[in-house]
Amino acid sequence: MRSNTIKCGIERVPHRALLYATGIPKTEMDKPFIGVATSFTDIIPGHIGMKDLERFIEKGVHTGGGYPFFFGVPGICDGIAMGHKGMHYSLASRELIADMIETIAEAHRLDGLVLLTNCDKITPGMLMAAARVNIPSIVVTAGPMLAGHYKGKRRNLTSDTFEAVGKFKKGLITKDELSDLEMCACPGAGSCQGMYTANTMACITEALGMSIPGCATSPAVMGQKRRIAFESGRLITGLVKKDITPRKIMTAAAFKNAITVDLALGGSTNTVLHIPAIAHEAGVKLPIETFDELSKKTPHIANMIPGGEHYMEDLDYAGGIPAVLRRLRKLLGKSKTVSGRDILDIADKAYIADEDIIRPVEKAYHKQGGIAILKGNIAPDGAVVKQTAVSKSMMSFEGKARVFDSEEEGMKAIINGKIKSGDVVVIRYEGPKGGPGMREMLSPTAAIAGMGLSESVALITDGRFSGGTRGPCIGHISPEAMEGGPIAIIKDGDKILIDIAKRKIDLKLSDDEIKNRLSKWKQPSPKIKHGYLSRYAKLVTSAGTGGVMKV
Repeated sequence: MRSNTIKCGIERVPHRALLYATGIPKTEMDKPFIGVATSFTDIIPGHIGMKDLERFIEKGVHTGGGYPFFFGVPGICDGIAMGHKGMHYSLASRELIADMIETIAEAHRLDGLVLLTNCDKITPGMLMAAARVNIPSIVVTAGPMLAGHYKGKRRNLTSDTFEAVGKFKKGLITKDELSDLEMCACPGAGSCQGMYTANTMACITEALGMSIPGCATSPAVMGQKRRIAFESGRLITGLVKKDITPRKIMTAAAFKNAITVDLALGGSTNTVLHIPAIAHEAGVKLPIETFDELSKKTPHIANMIPGGEHYMEDLDYAGGIPAVLRRLRKLLGKSKTVSGRDILDIADKAYIADEDIIRPVEKAYHKQGGIAILKGNIAPDGAVVKQTAVSKSMMSFEGKARVFDSEEEGMKAIINGKIKSGDVVVIRYEGPKGGPGMREMLSPTAAIAGMGLSESVALITDGRFSGGTRGPCIGHISPEAMEGGPIAIIKDGDKILIDIAKRKIDLKLSDDEIKNRLSKWKQPSPKIKHGYLSRYAKLVTSAGTGGVMKV
């Protein structure tokens, strides 16, 4: 065992003395040391129930023959951090989380890891760490939030709070209704109710084989989630004894399976950042074009909010990820999972309880998967759109640019009624370097939707979107403006063509005019010049490569 490095031999008397100071009995010293990384915090709804799950993981680890040691990692709620300086830190926190887990696991020579997570950047950060450290690991996602209820309808974070702001500004709802919605949209513990980034990453984690069947969709408050936490704790010691490490699970085939499930569910565009970053740590080459290749042959079979009507609890009752795997059986390849079962075996034994929530392939909501990769003279290295959340009428769109050099400037114009039908809102200098931190744009996209403009206005950015974004919103424009990408030289009034079916996004200018403008472009001063974000901006790569840190 790796932990023998700190607990065996005469020279380790001081080390053992310190371990005994923690209260560990002598009888437990020869057992595998299991680190339990928990992102519990009082400020994130998705994480407030983790103390309960920690107890069940601990019971499971003891039952399985290991000895658990808990340590904390930070968490950021993207919803709370959104629309202000806080969002600069969200994506950047992914790297911190991976670094912290690596540091603790290596410094204390842990034999295995149980990773308790739930929200947007925390789950990919933990998976990156698992791939990097490459010791036996299991991920427990803490589960989705149940739907809110108001005036006889189910409610959720995006359409009933973020989009409600635009509806109120438009006079479509009253101030009292707005107040009532903010009190009931998020009723308690769990990650936000739809196929937003947190739940998309949970589904990907299960499809990737890094959490046990049922984990992704089991709601946060249910007894089933406790049993999943217990079983995950129990299984980790067996993985240690068999030396089943993350890189033996997170293979090229496993990543393709996970992307296929992501596309079939219409998941968040943020996965185009996170999956390549995890693959990078696992030593698997995964260009973003893989998403588009798989999307063209993967049907969209689950219509989840925000683009659809179904909630995570519906997906769970319909059979969860195992049922989705069963539907996609012919598109999947063999790959191991932490449960000890092959992903194809899980698919074969799954039961589909609702034929509408998880539709047959021949009755798919869309013939293609949720994500499309666009390229053109605005985005030579690619851009990303959630195509299943775009109406047919907006799949091809030409409009005039309205250019803003920050999210705040763009949001102000939208809320004040300055954006009109036929506009393409351009928000730039919000990429990994320029942001820095590549902020999510749910506030402006939700405001556009709430004000009834999502059928006549498009938005493009070198920033990114929340999983809650819907409509013709194209993000991850690469190269970003701060790197001197073509998005940096767009001017008000320039015509922009977006054709999702043809995978094109172009600025309708001649090559000579684009070259002329680029030759005159000068890089602006960084928005943040001190602290972690300043260091991050100097080291981070483009969105087209997953926004990973340079080595």
